[in-house]
Amino acid sequence: MSRTGEGLPSARAGEARQILHVSDIHFGPHFLSDVADGVTDLVDRKRPDLVVVSGDLTQRAKIVQFRDARRWVDALQAPWIAVPGNHDIPMYRVWERLFVPYGAYKKNFSDEMEPLFECAGLFVVGINTAYPWTIKDGRFTIESLRRVKERLESAPADAAKIVVAHHPTIPPPRFDSRRVARRSLEALHLFAHMEVEMVLSGHVHQTWIGTSEEFYPQGHRPVLLVNSGTSTSARGRGWEKKRNSANWIRIDHDAVTISHLLWHPVERGFLEWSRHHYPRRHIRPFDLGLALDDPVV
Repeated sequence: MSRTGEGLPSARAGEARQILHVSDIHFGPHFLSDVADGVTDLVDRKRPDLVVVSGDLTQRAKIVQFRDARRWVDALQAPWIAVPGNHDIPMYRVWERLFVPYGAYKKNFSDEMEPLFECAGLFVVGINTAYPWTIKDGRFTIESLRRVKERLESAPADAAKIVVAHHPTIPPPRFDSRRVARRSLEALHLFAHMEVEMVLSGHVHQTWIGTSEEFYPQGHRPVLLVNSGTSTSARGRGWEKKRNSANWIRIDHDAVTISHLLWHPVERGFLEWSRHHYPRRHIRPFDLGLALDDPVV
C-alpha cells in the first residue's frame, strides 16, 4: 500500500528525496508505545518523502494488532509503504497458516503485499519474502522476482530504484549463523542488472549496511543493502538488545547518505549515531570526489 495523503508535501523534480526506514514494529505484547510516538514525532518534524516499514507489523498476526498497526501508519504525516514479515503470518492458527496465510494481513492491514510508491526521483517497490511453510526464514520466489523485474522495467531513468523486503540478503555483523532469504544471490543479481540503488530490510533486529559485491561478487555495480533494527519493540538483539533503531536516507543527484538513528530514552527521541555516504549508481567513476592530495583529517 502506498499513500499520498491530503495536505502532505508533494515531491518536486530535482530536489533531494528523504526516506525514513523503520522495521519490526511488532504491535502486540512487546510494542513500545512511547518509542512509536517518537517515530511519529520524527515524521511530523522532518516530513520525509516516504516512510518505509520493512515487515513484522505485528507480533502474532492478530486482527487487533493489524488494525492498530494500520491506524498508526495512517496517522503518520507522510506517505508510507509496508511489506509483510514472518510474524504477519499466523503462528498458532494452523488452518489459516496452511490455507490463507496472508488473509488477516490483507483484510485488516492492506490488500497489497508488494506495493509500489512513485514520486519525482523515487521508485520504491515491495517484495514479499514471508513464507508460510517456515517459521521465520524467508525467500524470494521466482514469481515475485518476475513481478519486481516487470515493475522496475517501467521505472523512470532518473529515479532512484529501491526494493523493500522483510528478510535480509546478507547476514548481520557478528551474527553470522543467521540464514538469509533463499535465492538472495539470484535476487541481487537481478537487482544489480536492473540498477537498483538499495534494498531495505529488517527481520533480525539489528542495524547495518553492506553491499552486494562484498558478499556476492559478480562484477556488478554494488547494490546497497540497508537493514534496520526493531524500531518500536522491546525485542532488539545483539548489541541492540533493549534498543530501538531506524534509518534516515537522503538521496540527491550525486550521493546517497544513510544515517543510523538510535532511540535515546533520556532525550525522548531518535538521534543520529552514524552516517554513511555513497555515490549514486550513475556517478562514474565510482568516486566521492575526495582530493587524495589533500590531508585527510
